[in-house]
Amino acid sequence: MSTDLLIGRLRAGLGDKGVVTDPDILDSHRNDHATFCEAGVPAVLVRPSSTAEVQEVLRAATEYGVPVVPQGARTGLSGAANALDGCILLSTSRLNRILEISAEDQIAVVQPGVVNAELSRAVLAQGLFYPPDPSSWEMSTIGGNIATNAGGLCCVKYGVTGDFVRGLEVVLASGEVVRTGRRTAKGVAGYDLTSLIVGSEGTLGVVTEATLALRPEPEAALTAAATFMSIEAGIAAAAAVMASGLRPSLLEFLDGPTARAIQNYRDMGLPDDVGSLLIAQSDRGPRAAEDVAAIARICTEYGAVEVAEASDAEESKMLLEARRLVNPALEPLGATLIDDVAVPRSKLVALLQGIAEIGTKYDVLICCPGHVGDGNMHPTVVFDRNDPAAEARALEAFGAVMNLGLALGGTITGEHGIGKLKSRWLAQELGPVGLALQRQVKAVFDPANLLNPDKLFL
Repeated sequence: MSTDLLIGRLRAGLGDKGVVTDPDILDSHRNDHATFCEAGVPAVLVRPSSTAEVQEVLRAATEYGVPVVPQGARTGLSGAANALDGCILLSTSRLNRILEISAEDQIAVVQPGVVNAELSRAVLAQGLFYPPDPSSWEMSTIGGNIATNAGGLCCVKYGVTGDFVRGLEVVLASGEVVRTGRRTAKGVAGYDLTSLIVGSEGTLGVVTEATLALRPEPEAALTAAATFMSIEAGIAAAAAVMASGLRPSLLEFLDGPTARAIQNYRDMGLPDDVGSLLIAQSDRGPRAAEDVAAIARICTEYGAVEVAEASDAEESKMLLEARRLVNPALEPLGATLIDDVAVPRSKLVALLQGIAEIGTKYDVLICCPGHVGDGNMHPTVVFDRNDPAAEARALEAFGAVMNLGLALGGTITGEHGIGKLKSRWLAQELGPVGLALQRQVKAVFDPANLLNPDKLFL
């Protein structure tokens, strides 16, 4: 295959603005934010600005037998956007228009390059709400969120990205366009191809348009933060909150190592021997204060040594600061390897206890913040990247955490995806029959295996 011929074909279809060959730019687009994931050297970066141009790219890729790696903002944590040697990187950065916001139908129609926060602000201006809010929402795009079925802090009440995707426009490897789903709230005609595309990490097609469900603008929110002297007490309180009939719009957990790292980074008034921190929020407007008070009572009953209740939005923001400081607080401690296991809430204590044992066994620090309301935790292995032995132990600990999550009836990824980072454990979770079926689905959509071919499956 002649790279020059390929690039010439792409320039003919996209123009010079849509085709990039500058080595420095290519190098800067080789990978996402995942650690320990190899990235190859791409042949070219393309930036199509329309569905028709995406079709041109995939037709050229099929003609020349060149793999295509779709990319959004590259904020992912699994290596799903990492390049292969000689591949076409397909960036959705120029597919960045909000095509429609309908207050009557409570939907938005957007291109994949729209940044999550920009969509959220645009619909809020019309009294509407797009709930999925991954931590990277100020940078991550809707296309990337769809590719990994991204979650966020408010999943405990509102659900994940896939719960809000009504329909998609997708360009297949052949260059054909398929529309899945619909604008309506209900519809069961045929197989649910929309849900199949959501979370497929660019291995089945390239999303060029998404129809998203919206909600009415949420009411004002208030927050409570409770400090416990043990992990078990914090988890028990979280379980009691979820069983109480209350519907918190946010329920976040920080284990002792994470809370102490935050305290060392910025004085939050936490005790030196803090065991865990629970942060809850209600967005029910006039009823939020009543909800927060009820949550505070539950936390006190379960052994909280201190409970702070916000009385207004500014105090709520202050109480949430601890959760938002997790990444900056861990950064000075060393390199991080972020896991993404989810288990049934009844198994959270066993998960946290097991993680502590894994940290001791492999002599690494593992901090564990997470979305305790839906059982999705983010065990984060912290280590010295300049120490090869420490790096090796960190990788072993990372795998041990995933094995533990599976043993507890959970999953190796709640919202980050498989990518390259976790592909060796996917077969373990799916089993041989499930894995074979998924490979067959991939072959139907992409018979030449050109779309993100080194992701998901080993």
